[in-house]
Amino acid sequence: MNTEFCILIDMSLHSGLSRFIIWDFKEQKISNKYLVGHGCGSNSWSSDESKDNPQFSNEDGSHLSALGKYQLGERGRSDWGIHVKYLMHGLEKTNNNALQRFIVFHSWELMSDDEVYPKGSPEGWGCPTISNNAMKELDPIIQNSEKPLLMWIYNE
Repeated sequence: MNTEFCILIDMSLHSGLSRFIIWDFKEQKISNKYLVGHGCGSNSWSSDESKDNPQFSNEDGSHLSALGKYQLGERGRSDWGIHVKYLMHGLEKTNNNALQRFIVFHSWELMSDDEVYPKGSPEGWGCPTISNNAMKELDPIIQNSEKPLLMWIYNE
């Protein structure tokens, strides 16, 4: 895995706050923060009903995000956002169905560049989603990484 930086997503924070963190191992500090969406479950797609209390599942069809460590994989074309996605290889029992569930990292035009608290970020079907501008910043960094990148989604 890449030892220069990783992505940390703290789902214990309200979805209207910047809870998607780029951690710089060399500097031992946060190099950037963004909003990130999570899965809606049985709530309305694109609403913010679970903004302060998301649920999690590894089950296909749950429309929920799954906790755990992921290795970001192959870059491909997305139907969403700037049309870039990264496959997410779940490394734990809590997220090992990510590929089967089509859970990928992508941008979404409904995601804001700025914090929206007390409102929440729009909720999708389980993919971690960031704004188009955030993906435009991150995409070249991820592409230029010589080693796979760790994404850790946690709720602590």
